[in-house]
Amino acid sequence: MLRPYNVFNHMKIGVLALQGAFAEHIVMLSKLGVETAEVRLPAQLDDLDGLIIPGGESTTMGKLMVDFDLLEPIREFGLNHAIWGTCAGAILLSKDAHREQPLLSLMNITVQRNAFGRQKDSFEAALDVSRLYQDGDTREAFHAFFIRAPIIDSVSGNAKALISLPDGRIVAAEDGHLLATSFHPELTGDTRFHEYFLSLV
Repeated sequence: MLRPYNVFNHMKIGVLALQGAFAEHIVMLSKLGVETAEVRLPAQLDDLDGLIIPGGESTTMGKLMVDFDLLEPIREFGLNHAIWGTCAGAILLSKDAHREQPLLSLMNITVQRNAFGRQKDSFEAALDVSRLYQDGDTREAFHAFFIRAPIIDSVSGNAKALISLPDGRIVAAEDGHLLATSFHPELTGDTRFHEYFLSLV
């Protein structure tokens, strides 16, 4: 359930800053009064309350996580702390991306990369986000950007679908304190998904 901004003031959220749209997430968190940190080294995880893995290129990001010795520290961080993966970040959180690449394997989801096609097939959609609210109020639709986006093609264990397209394809899922979205909330100016992630923290 979404909460007032002032409850977020005591939090410090890291954004993985190896590649991709990390600066946009920092701007959104700053709007909510949250202290932020760019994460490039394992020691920078130490005092964080949560972590965002941004959109970008998941294979490149995964290789950089290996090169910077971040893969295992982030995996351990995610056992006890909230992590949100957007687009490429959702792929990295998954247990299966239908191809060989470095994965954190934290969420009980499988993901299909580039499920909607190439860059030219990027699109926008209005999403029903009533499940972000405990009272089920539909409120205003969330205007989402899908850019070479993956699809969450299955959930298992304690994971659950959070948001789907009208045709039923899952574009957001959560697994305890872990969140994955196929789209890019950091590009919208709408802070509701950032607020929801902070509520998981």
